[in-house]
Amino acid sequence: MYSFLTVSNWPDYELIDSGNFEKLERFGDYILARPEPQAIWDKHLPPSEWERLAQAIFKREKGSTEKGQWQLRRGMAEQWFIKYEYQEMKLRFRLGLSSFKHVGLFPEQDPNWKFIYEAARQLKSKAPKILNLFAYTGAASLAAKAANADVTHLDSVKQVNYWARENMEASNLDQIRWIVEDAMKFARREVKRGNIYQGLILDPPAYGRGPNGEKWQLEDELNELLKLCAQLLDPTDNFFLINLYSLGFSGLILENLISQNFNTHVKANQEVGEIYLQDRGQRKLPLGTFYRFSTVLYNKIDTK
Repeated sequence: MYSFLTVSNWPDYELIDSGNFEKLERFGDYILARPEPQAIWDKHLPPSEWERLAQAIFKREKGSTEKGQWQLRRGMAEQWFIKYEYQEMKLRFRLGLSSFKHVGLFPEQDPNWKFIYEAARQLKSKAPKILNLFAYTGAASLAAKAANADVTHLDSVKQVNYWARENMEASNLDQIRWIVEDAMKFARREVKRGNIYQGLILDPPAYGRGPNGEKWQLEDELNELLKLCAQLLDPTDNFFLINLYSLGFSGLILENLISQNFNTHVKANQEVGEIYLQDRGQRKLPLGTFYRFSTVLYNKIDTK
């Protein structure tokens, strides 16, 4: 089933406007303007309204596609917390203004956090083992932990893991296993050890480096990593989720890779498609492709 997923019922987040390669977003009490390469259309609001609303504006450095500086208006915090709630899951995320335009959270992942929470709760295992690779600041890890899962959180950047731990503590959760490691190396070792997980979560970048300089190039490495993941995933009691924010990677590519590598798993309930955010002008901003499946029936999962 090809699906389109977006944020719903989240008071602390809104995409206000998008266009001219920028987006205007509200995170809690603060409104930010930052670059967005996929917003190639015109803005809905006039420049004067962007100027009035934006409390922090990201300006790129000359010659850089990512790095830059934030211009802050008086009263704008450099760090703050927002809330996220779904059913019994009550999380808090610490946000911050980085020199790479990011704030420590990808809000378009809201429907996937709900999927993780619901699937982990409904698996047969009482404390399912969940592995989150390329885990960043841990929103998906927290969603799994809120469902009483045994969570292993892996990211190659030590400071990012500290940030994720702070989010865990702010959310009144504990006992997540933190790993600073290259995802491919860790997956290979886990396969050799014979370890099995009931849930796997992957959000790999297009390009990255491991803690010891290991090179990650999505199109070169993803197929091998998925072969390893297929050996790590419980074949009958499971959920699997992969999200890609990479121009040129369609849902068909994910569908082919999953079909090839997970052919021995029960995949009756599977979904492939795109994630987007919708602004006040009703434009849909595409922010990645996803593929997910589970032994849990989708009609029991409310991700809307």
